Amino acid sequence: MSYDGVGQRPEAARGTVRRATTHAQPGGGTAWRPGRRHLRSTLALLGAGALAVPLLTGCAEDEKASAPLAPQDIAPVARDLVADGGTLKWAVDAVPETLNTFQADADAGTTRIAQAVLPSLYRLDAAGKPVADPAYLESAEVIETEPRQVVLYKLNQQAVWSDGREIGAADFVAQWRALSGRNSAYWTARNAGYDRIAKIERGANDLQVRVTFSRPYADWRSLFSPLYPKDVMGSPDAFNDGARRKLKVTAGPFKVEKVDTAAKDVVLTRNPRWWGKPAKLNEIVLHAVTRDKRAAALADGSVDLADIDSSDVQRIGLAHRAKGTGTPLQGAGGKTSVKKLRAWALAHGFDSDQVHAGKKKLRKAITRYLEQQQALRDVEVRKSLEPAYTQLALNGSTGPLADERVRRAVARALDRVELARLVLTPLGLPAVPVGSHLALSGQAAYADDSGAIGGQDAKEAQALLADAGWVRGGPLKEQKKAEKAAGPEHGAGHDGEDASEGGKDGEYIVGEDDDKGRADGPGGDQGGTDGDGKGRRHEPAGDQREHGDQHLAQEGKHGGAPGAYAPKGTAAPAAAPAGPLAKDGKPLALRFVLPSGPGSQTLNTVAERISAMLEQIGMRTTITKVSDESYFKDHIAAGDYDLALYSWPSSAFPATDARPIYAKPVPAADGSVNVEQNYTRVGTDQVDQLFDEAATTLDEDEARDLIRKADTRIWAAAGSIPLYQRPQLVGARKSLVNAGAFGFQTPVYEDMGFLKKGAKVPAAGPKG
Repeated sequence: MSYDGVGQRPEAARGTVRRATTHAQPGGGTAWRPGRRHLRSTLALLGAGALAVPLLTGCAEDEKASAPLAPQDIAPVARDLVADGGTLKWAVDAVPETLNTFQADADAGTTRIAQAVLPSLYRLDAAGKPVADPAYLESAEVIETEPRQVVLYKLNQQAVWSDGREIGAADFVAQWRALSGRNSAYWTARNAGYDRIAKIERGANDLQVRVTFSRPYADWRSLFSPLYPKDVMGSPDAFNDGARRKLKVTAGPFKVEKVDTAAKDVVLTRNPRWWGKPAKLNEIVLHAVTRDKRAAALADGSVDLADIDSSDVQRIGLAHRAKGTGTPLQGAGGKTSVKKLRAWALAHGFDSDQVHAGKKKLRKAITRYLEQQQALRDVEVRKSLEPAYTQLALNGSTGPLADERVRRAVARALDRVELARLVLTPLGLPAVPVGSHLALSGQAAYADDSGAIGGQDAKEAQALLADAGWVRGGPLKEQKKAEKAAGPEHGAGHDGEDASEGGKDGEYIVGEDDDKGRADGPGGDQGGTDGDGKGRRHEPAGDQREHGDQHLAQEGKHGGAPGAYAPKGTAAPAAAPAGPLAKDGKPLALRFVLPSGPGSQTLNTVAERISAMLEQIGMRTTITKVSDESYFKDHIAAGDYDLALYSWPSSAFPATDARPIYAKPVPAADGSVNVEQNYTRVGTDQVDQLFDEAATTLDEDEARDLIRKADTRIWAAAGSIPLYQRPQLVGARKSLVNAGAFGFQTPVYEDMGFLKKGAKVPAAGPKG
């Protein structure tokens, strides 16, 4: 998971937990990735209620398969055009804490290393479909279903570990025993799928492995990718500590040469025992660089490949356009006034301290910037869409959003097309709202199931609120303190907040302070707070487009789910709201929690636009900014929010990987509530049942239809509203090929390298 969800995140190994980490996002923003572990909340659970949607189906039988919205952008060339040798310096957020992807503190860097040095029986293709990797696997198939499911793996006879030992059944057995969950001495993050295995044995020869399941498992292809040697998985001590900073035995085109925490490097070198196509590069160096330093690192050559944000995209574009133009240092007589220098620096994104420095320091900073711009002409931006989507999360555990009618009203108020355009159009990427919680366009399970909740319709949203008892002009009790958001921990540290004043640092109310500054647009200053944290009013968008395909208020007009609309005859307000809605003496006010760290501009812009849409139906939002360090731990995971923005990765195995995200929270024996990864606290028994059925059937078409049915019910419950697929923006040295914005596909590390002198990258079609 991540907040705002822009920025590249390599797909983690199946069955792993992604710990909470931060990543700056293209378009400005920092991405949060909370871990996939079972979290417990001390909330008193308020059930969202079962949603009766028995007639919904995932899609029509004759529906054509979707295609990815954007192709990968990696400067692809044939291997014979790639020079032999060289070192690729690839930026990562941090040196990984562990090289074991199955531990709780594994991160994207861990996954990147595993992909390069370890076997993965299945990898993802450009459409996000798992395909067998012939370097390791000749075939794999279900050979028996009764009395038990049996999968027979036939391994590539050349596949060996770097110590010369053949990859075989002993490695499969060791990994199964470590990840089965039966031995608590193994500090594993998750055991999904491995807990269904009954036994593993050698087949007819050493190259065959028979895996027998205790109960059917549809996602059996998710297992053993990556596969670790028995040296790592064979004992709890080896698993827990042996592979954190070193991997002595590997079996990929590269091996781990060293982990240098002082230099912030992980060095991968060619594996001399690799039996496949030899790696073109001599080395891959994963170098830790913070997001705000990546443009400078690309300029000075300390990295060749880096995930970047939209401000860096603009800067690289400016470097290419500025060739031959003058500089601010070329004033009359070689002098430029400090006023003009500061204006130029401000327009080019210099921070406040640099802008207001003395003239000598400012000229020095501008000189350094211009030198970097010159160097950035050798860098280009490669862009696609990441296999992840950003959603609006609605905390359904308590407060107004515990009422599903209020959650549905929020969903009906949103113009998701406008929100997608806000983020993606300036980047030249297709601005298509995501229509599924469980797959993305191009994947087999994808279907646009958003009709289960219906499209934007302010009148219908107001009618839903009226049916829930929220009326305009009702008596209000005096509000001395801000209404607390849902969640057990909100009271701590928030008792003194007075949201109505709109001036508390890090907090403001959308709709108040009418004469304060207004948001400009995707490229402007939309932070919502001035530098001192004082609140500013967001001007509701007055140019919201009227769509010809507007969803009407009548139930069933466009195939929406029963219950997703207000009962027929419910009166809706005739005009735009003139004041807040109220119920039982309390106003309808929601707390929108956002991170406050550098690079969160896109996140804030989207939140402000959402708040303006909600204001149109009488909902008032208080935007509260919190530190990046506490955003997930103290707010999302703890349930201390009403509204929030964060992202989930798409999976090739949604029956396994998505179930914890949407599972119905259940009370634990100690009185707490087990929410797994369902941070909205909204779930139903029907959704759980559909996931269980999808994970059990071995009929792929049936599994796909069950996943789509589950998605329609998730939409109808309105615990989360998918918005847009995350942009994937990568700065790359122009001579670097077969690397960049990979989209769904697992990188092919042995093909990466630098273009031979005189060779050219074949012309591609228009991007985006």
